[in-house]
Amino acid sequence: MRLDKFLKVSRIIKRRTVANEACDAGRVLVNGKPARASYDVKEGDVLEITLGSRNLKAQVLQVKETVRKDDAALLYKIVD
Repeated sequence: MRLDKFLKVSRIIKRRTVANEACDAGRVLVNGKPARASYDVKEGDVLEITLGSRNLKAQVLQVKETVRKDDAALLYKIVD
């Protein structure tokens, strides 16, 4: 699944266009490297997202095309 779509489906970022812009600006790192929106997300990847003054580091647990709102948090876990 594309990185921008994963960020939207997992509800880390609300809109796919915002996720796409964040990737283009270099504010999203995958396994320590800047990633494009078209990067193919895999289980075990570590995402580092910087939006404003907030930093979020999350590990991908599952990759699903669609999820219910309640299950979105099961796709990743926050890493320190």
